Amino acid sequence: VPQHVWRINLDTPEEAHQNLSFGAADRWWEQTDLTKLILASNKLQCLSEDVRLLPALTVLDVHDNQLTSLPSALGQLENLQKLDVSHNKLESIPEELMQLPHLKSLLLHHNELSHLPDGFGQLVNLEELDLSNNHLSDIPTSFALLINLVRLNLACNQLKSLPADISAMKSLRHLDCTKNHLETVPSKLATMASLEQLYLRKNKLRSLPEFPSCKLLKELHAGENQIEILNAENLKHLNSLSVLELRDNKIKSVPDEITVLQKLERLDLSNNDISRLPYTLGNLPQLKFLALEGNPLRTIRRDLLQKGTQELLKYLRSKIQDDVTSPKEEPPVTAMTLPSESRINMHAITSLKLLEYSEKQAAGIPDDMFDAVRSNPVTTVNFSRNQLKEVPPRIVELKDAVCDVNLGFNRISSVSSELCLLHKLTHLDLRNNLLTSLPEEMEALTRLQIINLSFNRFKVFPSVLYHLLALETILLSNNQVGAVDPLQLKKMDRLGTLDLQNNDLLHVPPELGNCESLRTLLLEGNPFRTPRAAVLAKGTAAVLEYLRSRIPT
Repeated sequence: VPQHVWRINLDTPEEAHQNLSFGAADRWWEQTDLTKLILASNKLQCLSEDVRLLPALTVLDVHDNQLTSLPSALGQLENLQKLDVSHNKLESIPEELMQLPHLKSLLLHHNELSHLPDGFGQLVNLEELDLSNNHLSDIPTSFALLINLVRLNLACNQLKSLPADISAMKSLRHLDCTKNHLETVPSKLATMASLEQLYLRKNKLRSLPEFPSCKLLKELHAGENQIEILNAENLKHLNSLSVLELRDNKIKSVPDEITVLQKLERLDLSNNDISRLPYTLGNLPQLKFLALEGNPLRTIRRDLLQKGTQELLKYLRSKIQDDVTSPKEEPPVTAMTLPSESRINMHAITSLKLLEYSEKQAAGIPDDMFDAVRSNPVTTVNFSRNQLKEVPPRIVELKDAVCDVNLGFNRISSVSSELCLLHKLTHLDLRNNLLTSLPEEMEALTRLQIINLSFNRFKVFPSVLYHLLALETILLSNNQVGAVDPLQLKKMDRLGTLDLQNNDLLHVPPELGNCESLRTLLLEGNPFRTPRAAVLAKGTAAVLEYLRSRIPT
């Protein structure tokens, strides 16, 4: 590095020695000190101790050089917030580096580090630390003091274990331990309440930890290990999980409790030893990707596996009916419980304003459920996952207060007039039923904001929806809808989300591009030729722009 770079704050510029009149822009004596220095992608073998002459530096980037060591003077740069020394040949880090009070980002990946200074925990303001692709075999226990750390990357090292103290990192959201030699994960890891993404791929794990506190965990990647058992205990707390990747393990079975993962979108179980699947997997409402190749499945033909996720889920759902044995048995009636209240949650009715009778495989809703409501105002009704063939007629008794009704996963083939009288309704969930049309009387539901009609049997877009101008979300995926009317949709100026995935649209009308309120338009899985998949992949704004460009002038 040329010497004048280090002295840039100190030396007067050349032109100052000539007798010139300085314009406002050239008044060198008013210059501020240098705050960013980027020396990346050169051939530097060492950095001078003169770096201390730049005390105002907040960013120092020397990645992609040939440095084998760092100057101890770095410890004097007390304003430094980001230090990138990745892709060098560093074998150690000077202790002085631990004295940087404001350091937020420290990037050390792709070096030759085999150990770290014990004082690492002094970097209390660190938010991002990347140590991947080094030769580390252990982690200093002082890591526990890094309570502001949000991202920690330890991938591609030689770690045999993680210190349990790592669980004290209360802000950690992203932890990557891919490709190490981990045989277990400390159980305390499960108390990390902020953790959102956890990568444990390519290790030697035989089991998954339980995660009682990881309520926010969205992604768990544990492929290429030696996991043999997947327990209900491993899964039951992961309410937020959207990605579960367990490919290339030795898992023999999938517990029925996998259905507690209601937000799961991607499940990869390829190349395991799974011989049968719980059919209830088909009921995971958000599941978009299911990989099962390379398993000795007895119940699913190979050609079905190749048809893709939606066909597979459809098959699993079709099997649920065959699988349902007796409905869940009611608790015995004792002298202490009135017959009417043995199965009725009065607390839910009075405090939560919720009337729930779900997952009972029942053909009808018992009258005592409605009787129990009496004069209590109920705002939410959940009768999902039963065998209802019609909307319970007595639902009309709740019309003065009810605004959210869930009748999903039943066998309802038509919407009754009673449902159309619930004039305060804002949310209506009818997914996974046998509906082919909606009655015009639904026009009366003028407050309806969200309707879910996915997995039904609609062949045409229900025309009554065009008149419900408060609608913000229409979910109509996995039906057989052949067309939509863009001019009618344009009048729906609150409509932000329209999901038409996996229908029979042969043509997407260009005028749909004029529906400017749409923030999310989902069209994948339809037989139309244009827009092509590459355009769809760019997202809604790009699709709408493409459609507008095709409108004949």
